Amino acid sequence: PTSIRAHVLAVLLASEDMTGYESIFAYRKASLTTVIRALIRKYSWPIEREDFPTNTADGRAAWATVYSLPQEVIDAALDNGGRDWLEGVKAARSARARK
Repeated sequence: PTSIRAHVLAVLLASEDMTGYESIFAYRKASLTTVIRALIRKYSWPIEREDFPTNTADGRAAWATVYSLPQEVIDAALDNGGRDWLEGVKAARSARARK
């Protein structure tokens, strides 16, 4: 429950934005894209991706990506022990933040 993959999956299962979670990548070599790819390829999570145009702070155009899980996948995971797992990840994240 303390891995970066667990953190990202917990965000997806809770239907939360990654906003505010960028700090989990601050001192790591892995990017969000790398973690998402591992969750899809290694663990077969059906993560969906939506790209959309956005503007950068300096006025240039860029693309941003939002990742999500289909609601039926979230419901099935939570009904099959996911709620307890999610609480464990949150507890581990909280304990780590206190250190």
